[in-house]
Amino acid sequence: LENVYGDSDVITLEEVSASLIEQARKRALGQKFWIVAPGDMDAVRDQNSVIFLSKETFPAGPSAEITALVESSFEEGVDVPIAKGDILAITATDRDGIPFVIAAFHGDTNGLATKPVLSAIMKAMASDSALVTHKLIFGLDANTYEKAKPGKQQDVLEWGKHYVSYGLTSCWGDVPNPSNYTTFNSRT
Repeated sequence: LENVYGDSDVITLEEVSASLIEQARKRALGQKFWIVAPGDMDAVRDQNSVIFLSKETFPAGPSAEITALVESSFEEGVDVPIAKGDILAITATDRDGIPFVIAAFHGDTNGLATKPVLSAIMKAMASDSALVTHKLIFGLDANTYEKAKPGKQQDVLEWGKHYVSYGLTSCWGDVPNPSNYTTFNSRT
């Protein structure tokens, strides 16, 4: 992290242990970044979403954690497979005065929480007049699939249509290439 991503403005990490957070804060990363962990961090399961904000780009650091607002914005009656520490959402203003919502999300293996979590973030931002003008940066482990099993896994092209419906794009573009694999997951 220090050598490859040390010049980044924002780093989002998923499935992070409490010990990694503690070690990062003590090292050079802690000098360069505000290292933000969830207020309700899960030290037992120890798989937390974490955000690193460049102290140069975000000199005042994080303004507020809004994870609870996001989690309270899930569509009523929809079971969203998340666990404590999976979502971290904060606000921060950069050195140019631009306000941001920055979210990190550790998706479930089948990606079924990915669309509902984005929808909840967007609903939370729209529901709070103080957040309406914020720009969104969303780093996530989406767990989407090229050949998803309907109702059991999240299809990557459907995910693309979902984020585009909010006027968003991704580092993979508006229409992600389904065969552009970033992870191979073998389970026994």
